[in-house]
Amino acid sequence: AVAVLSPAAAIYLPGVAPVDYQAGNVIDIKVDKMSSVNTALGYDYYSLKICEPKDGVHDAAENLGEYLTGEDIKNSPYQVTVLEDSMCNVVCRATLTPEDQALYTERISEEYWVNWILDNLPAAYMGREMTWYSLGFPLGYANKEDGEVTLFNHHNITVEYHKTDLGYRIVGFKIVVHSVKHEYGSATWSDDEPPPLQTCIPGLGLQSFDGPMFVGGDNAPKDKDGNIEVIWTYDVHWASSPVRWASRWDVYLSMGDLYDDQVHWFALVNALVIVLFLSGMVAMILVRSLYKDLSRYNRVATDEEKAEDREDTGWKLVHADVFRPPAKRLNLFVVTIGISTQVFGMACFTLGFAAIGFLSPANRGSLMLALVLLFLCCGSIAGYSQARTHKMFASKTSWQRSTLWTAVGFPMFIFAIIFLLNLFVWGAGSANAIPFGSMFAVLTLWLLISVPLVFVGAYIGFKRPKIEFPVAVGTMPRHVPPQPWYLSQVFVMLIGGVLPFGAIFVELYFILTSLWLSQYYYVFGFLGLAFIILIITCAEIAIVLTYFQLCAEDYHWWWRSFLIPGASGMYVYMYSLLYMATRLSLSGVSVLLYLGYMFLISVMFGLMTGVAGHLATFLFVKKIYASVKVD
Repeated sequence: AVAVLSPAAAIYLPGVAPVDYQAGNVIDIKVDKMSSVNTALGYDYYSLKICEPKDGVHDAAENLGEYLTGEDIKNSPYQVTVLEDSMCNVVCRATLTPEDQALYTERISEEYWVNWILDNLPAAYMGREMTWYSLGFPLGYANKEDGEVTLFNHHNITVEYHKTDLGYRIVGFKIVVHSVKHEYGSATWSDDEPPPLQTCIPGLGLQSFDGPMFVGGDNAPKDKDGNIEVIWTYDVHWASSPVRWASRWDVYLSMGDLYDDQVHWFALVNALVIVLFLSGMVAMILVRSLYKDLSRYNRVATDEEKAEDREDTGWKLVHADVFRPPAKRLNLFVVTIGISTQVFGMACFTLGFAAIGFLSPANRGSLMLALVLLFLCCGSIAGYSQARTHKMFASKTSWQRSTLWTAVGFPMFIFAIIFLLNLFVWGAGSANAIPFGSMFAVLTLWLLISVPLVFVGAYIGFKRPKIEFPVAVGTMPRHVPPQPWYLSQVFVMLIGGVLPFGAIFVELYFILTSLWLSQYYYVFGFLGLAFIILIITCAEIAIVLTYFQLCAEDYHWWWRSFLIPGASGMYVYMYSLLYMATRLSLSGVSVLLYLGYMFLISVMFGLMTGVAGHLATFLFVKKIYASVKVD
C-alpha cells in the first residue's frame, strides 16, 4: 500500500535498463522539441538556425507513443566524455540573418524552453532561486521594458554520476545558462579548428566580456548587412552523487518538492467526505425508506384493507413499466453503453498498470501508447456489453448494425476531431502535429485489433442467456404524472454531475497542470484511490436520484441513470475553461487545440462516469423489484 501511495516509486518495474559507462566513454546529448507554457505548440529544435551535428540530423524517437504525444527527439552536436571535465567547448558559429533574428525574437518572447536529454534523463534548469525539473531550460530572455532580446548561447552542464562495481551510472543532468558575446580577436574563423576565444578560456572558463548576446533590440551587434554572428559554447563538469540509478527520477516526479503531498491527501479527504455524505443518504433514505416500502408492499392485507381495496403507491406502482426499453433512441443507448464500458475498461487497466509502476515517465510515450492499445483491446468488452444490452431489450435493430456502430462510431468521432485539430497544428508548423504515418498506424491497429474484438465480444454476448427481469413488462405503457421541478432532467443532471466532479477536482488541477504546463504527474496511487471514490460517488448519486424518480412514478430511468453521473463531464469541461482563463496564456491555434482536446477528455470522462452510475442503478432496480411481491 505504501508503494502504491508513494508519489514516486523507487523502482520502475519494466523501466529503462541502466547503462554502466566507463571512464572515457563519449555520450551524445539528444534534443527534444522546444516548448512554452504560453502556447500549446511545440517546435522542432532545428526550426531555428542553430548548431547541427556534422553527420546530419536524425530522428531518435523509439516508439509510437512518442510520436502520438508530439515528441520530436533528435541527435545533437553536444557530447560529454565520462569523468572528463571540460570548458569552453566550441559547438559552432552561425550568422543570423534578419529573418533568423526575427524568429529567435518571437520564440524567446513567447518564453520557449529547450529540452535536452542525456542517458534518457531530461535536463534540469538551475536558476538563481530554484531548480526546474520539468521544462528544460530557457532559450533566452526578453526584456519587455527596453525590448532587448538575449540569447543563451553558453551552457554550463553538470553531470551527476553514481559509481557501481560495473562502472558509472548517470543520475543527474543539470544546466546553467549564460549569454555571452564571444570574441576571438582578428583571427580567421574555421569550423574545423575554431580559433581560441578571448571570452572563454579552457581551464579557466568564462572571462570578462563585452556583454550578453543580443539577438533583438537596439544593442544587437549587427554588421552592415544587418546580420549577427553567434558562437555557441558549453562547459562540462562531473560530480559524484549518492543517489542510486533507480531513484534518479524521484526529484523529477516531485519536481523538486514543488508540491506538498498533503495537497493530494486533502483531495482524498475531500472526496471521502462526499462519499460519506452520499453513503449516509443511501443508508438513511434507501435502507430505511426502502425497508418500510417492502414491509408495506409484502405484508398480507387485512380484511379492512381488502374492503377498502388498498391501492399501491410509489415505486411499486410502476412495476409493469420499470423495465420497459427506452422509448427514445434505443439503439443509441445500446451503442453508448458498449462504448462507455470500453472507455471504463481502458481507464481501469491504465490506472492499474500506472499505479504499480509500468508507465514510468522514464519510458517516454508509454502512457499514451498504453491508452491507445488498452482502448483497442477493450473492444471485446464493448462488444460484449452492447450485445447483452441489445438482447435484453430485444431491439428491432439488427445486432450486426448495432455492433458495427459500436466498433466504428466513437473511434471515428475521435479520429475526426484529432485530424481536424492536426490540420491547424500542421498549418502552424508545430512539432506537436501527429505524423501521417503514426495516424495510419493507429488506424491499422484499430481495424486489425479493435473492430474484430468488438465482433468477437458481441458474438460471445449474444450466445449468453438473455438477462431476465424480475417482473414482467406490461403491454400498454403507463401514463407518467406531472413531475416536480426538482426532478426535471436538467436539474438532476446539474445536481448529479457536481458531486462526482467535487470528488476529483483537486486531482484534476494537477492533471491539467501536467498536460498543459509540461510538468510530470506520477501520483497514480492517489489517483487510483480518487478513481475508486469517484465510481462509488457516481453509483450512489445515480441510485438516490433514480429512487426519487421511481417514487414519483416516472419509469423513464434508463437514459437518466446514465446522464446523471455522466453530467460530471460537463463540469470537467467548464473547469478546463476556468483553468485556461486563469492559469494559461494561450492564443490562436493554441486555444483551438486546448478546447478540442479537453472536449474529448470531458466526453470520455462523462462516458466513464455515466456507465458506472447506470450499471449500479440497474443492479439496484433489479434487486428492489425482485424483493417485492407483485400480483
